[in-house]
Amino acid sequence: MTKPLALAVNGDRLNQALEDLAQIGKQPDNTIKRMAFSPEDLKARSQLTEWMEAAGMNVRIDAGGNVIGRYPGIEREAPALATGSHIDTVFSGGRFDGSLGVIAGLEIVRVLQENELQLHHPFEVIAFADEERSMVGAKAMAGTAPKDPARYDTVDNEHIQTCLERAGGNWKDLASARRSQDDIVCFVELHVEQGGILEAIERDIGVVEGIVGQQRHRITIEGRTNHAGTTPMNMRRDALTTASHLILAIEDMAKHFPGEPVATVGTLKIWPNSINTVPGKVELSLDIRDLSPDVIAHMIEQLRRKIETVAVASRTRIRIRPELEVEPTPASTAIQALIVESCEEAGLTYTHLPSRASHDAQEIGRFTDMGMIFVPSKEGISHSGDEYTSPAQCTQGANILLKTLLKLDRLYR
Repeated sequence: MTKPLALAVNGDRLNQALEDLAQIGKQPDNTIKRMAFSPEDLKARSQLTEWMEAAGMNVRIDAGGNVIGRYPGIEREAPALATGSHIDTVFSGGRFDGSLGVIAGLEIVRVLQENELQLHHPFEVIAFADEERSMVGAKAMAGTAPKDPARYDTVDNEHIQTCLERAGGNWKDLASARRSQDDIVCFVELHVEQGGILEAIERDIGVVEGIVGQQRHRITIEGRTNHAGTTPMNMRRDALTTASHLILAIEDMAKHFPGEPVATVGTLKIWPNSINTVPGKVELSLDIRDLSPDVIAHMIEQLRRKIETVAVASRTRIRIRPELEVEPTPASTAIQALIVESCEEAGLTYTHLPSRASHDAQEIGRFTDMGMIFVPSKEGISHSGDEYTSPAQCTQGANILLKTLLKLDRLYR
């Protein structure tokens, strides 16, 4: 390979493949419904396999249901460079979320094939199984999947075992899908931002610093149910007004905490939920995210102190119960530097930013060097038929991915 940086993706071919994939599961309202393990998902996986094989890749499906296309390298026994994402969607999804990362990887292989080139390392393009709900594919590969299949959501009342079998996976043999840095030396994922930062500050590329950790908690407030007309205000133990004070305190804490954490109360249940009754019980959800686990821990500690104060003032009982904890995954500083270098060589603007959404790279980064490249999302919209990233932006992202992988191929030799 004499002039690797002269290589470029075929933008027309890249965007046509995205368009072709979007026809699978397309709904009348322009959304994409390609839920994991559904007939539409299986059809898309079959189409992807066909494209991979035509591009000279050996394709297999591991026990986690991941579709893995492998393009041979000059040093066949060297650990692979890898990229990829997912092609399943939410119930009413868009055409770019996940799919761009997989199709960009495929396009890079097509470029190598038509130029009769090989990297030093083998090159893998991975379509991870069920990213949108269980992340079973990425977790199986990282060895972080829960051992109890009941922990996973079911699809149309089907258990994960049945779903995996339909896709060519095998729950009972899930451990065989586990990989290490000995066979994947690094992983870089291209993804649409799913937020509005890049568009707002007019940057072409986002260099992801890491994927935030998150904690989810359930907070229960117990007051006293009573008649709304006959209970004086100073005698009430209103669980809903107490919840309101707590929700505003959570928002204020996140706004003023050092760094850029986010905290969200997304669900609220009220008992007895009657127009003429003082609410006696409220249950709310809490989602906290940040790149630093220390920040999250300190926020929870501060929140617990606030809960004690609010409970005493309102004469209510407040309990907080953890439901989910996901450790943050930092991106490799070396990979970030090569993404920056690729942007500067291409004359593209960039900024560093965290990913506040989960991605397959979050799990893969637990066992090997990981990087992520973001391209803008119009108005920050995602998981919607209105999700849009222009053909030019998709092409730019794929070219930065290509250039970065070429540099990584030399770095890890």
